[in-house]
Amino acid sequence: MSDRPTVLVIQNSKSSTLGRFEPWWQTDGLALDIVAAYDGAEIPALEGYSGLVMLGGGLMPDDDEHHGWLADERARASEAVQTELPVLGICLGGQLLAHVIGGTVRAQHGLPESGSTVLTKRAEAVDDELFGPLGDQFTAMEHRKDAITALPERAVWLASSERCPIQGFRVGERAWGLQFHPEMSGDRVSAWNRAELEGQGFDPDTLVATAAADESTSAPVWRAFARRFADVVIRSARS
Repeated sequence: MSDRPTVLVIQNSKSSTLGRFEPWWQTDGLALDIVAAYDGAEIPALEGYSGLVMLGGGLMPDDDEHHGWLADERARASEAVQTELPVLGICLGGQLLAHVIGGTVRAQHGLPESGSTVLTKRAEAVDDELFGPLGDQFTAMEHRKDAITALPERAVWLASSERCPIQGFRVGERAWGLQFHPEMSGDRVSAWNRAELEGQGFDPDTLVATAAADESTSAPVWRAFARRFADVVIRSARS
């Protein structure tokens, strides 16, 4: 392990990477152990880690029959919540966190979201360490068909969008789940499958243009968000 606080990052899909969070967190003083679980890498125990990040992927959080590592990932998420280890779950990772705390995740639920999307901060988020400094509305990248449809009472519901009510939540004081992709920059949209987007009712060219237009205001928001999570990890490691 590094002498820096080390975060275990579980990658669930080849295409769902840590993105811009990787250089940002390295600058902020974190060491990152990125485990390619989708490619057969074993998910290690949490001992010695100062945080847990679970990334996205086009699968359900309990699809153990086709993705055998998910049981171990759920176990790490559950342990992290119980021990108050800082956690950030992104897209599938957020769904997995919701699943292990007793929430509900449904496949291909409601209308899909793709590209730069307007999100709304809920009143419950005002004092939240990560979401509190965000504006009342902000944009973030989305690329989803599945959705978290219910949270247990102990979770704090933090953000929503027009098509997907549960976009962000917290459980305890140090574990956050996101449906959106703050780690993803707008230039990723141009690589997405045009036929699939069109089949979902999106105009790919419009998505590319909107993402590019929003990037200059969105990127600083998520840079600061990433730094706040790094601060949580560093402070937790010192306590």
